[in-house]
Amino acid sequence: MTSRSRTADDARPPAPDPADARCWLMKSEPDEASIDDVLAMPGQTIAWFGVRNYQARNFMRDRMRIDDPVLFYHSSCAEPGIVGLARVASAPYPDPTQFDPQSPYYDATASRDAPRWMLVDVQATRKIATLSLAELRRHPELADMVVLRKGNRLSITPVTDAQWQFIHDRLALPVAKESR
Repeated sequence: MTSRSRTADDARPPAPDPADARCWLMKSEPDEASIDDVLAMPGQTIAWFGVRNYQARNFMRDRMRIDDPVLFYHSSCAEPGIVGLARVASAPYPDPTQFDPQSPYYDATASRDAPRWMLVDVQATRKIATLSLAELRRHPELADMVVLRKGNRLSITPVTDAQWQFIHDRLALPVAKESR
């Protein structure tokens, strides 16, 4: 039997099991659907269309429930980060863009009888001051967030209740109103 010296990683508790999560971080490219766009939509709600990753699809199809909290995240932009709070507003249903040959999200292998891609409606509840990746990394309470893992590219990731509470209670500051 070999022994090894303990490292700082050994003292760290195991990462939370994402299967226990009922909170979500959902990424949107702001030129496609920004937090401001969604807040201006009827009911402040958008169908979360165009997800073409099986793991992200499975989160929506199998695990999301109406009223699950969502961290609305802007990606592929000058300052990526959490920009708003939202909630899951529907049960999953087939993403209609998979059936539209004119859509960039068209999937010729999908059929209405056997849809391949699902979506949920997401209702934005408020815009917050941007929480950048650098800001999130400054807090040890968030060290295990999936979005902070090296190489993570998923558009939807689980967030633990503790991570949600920390962000909601300590970091999610309302956007300052512009003075006229």
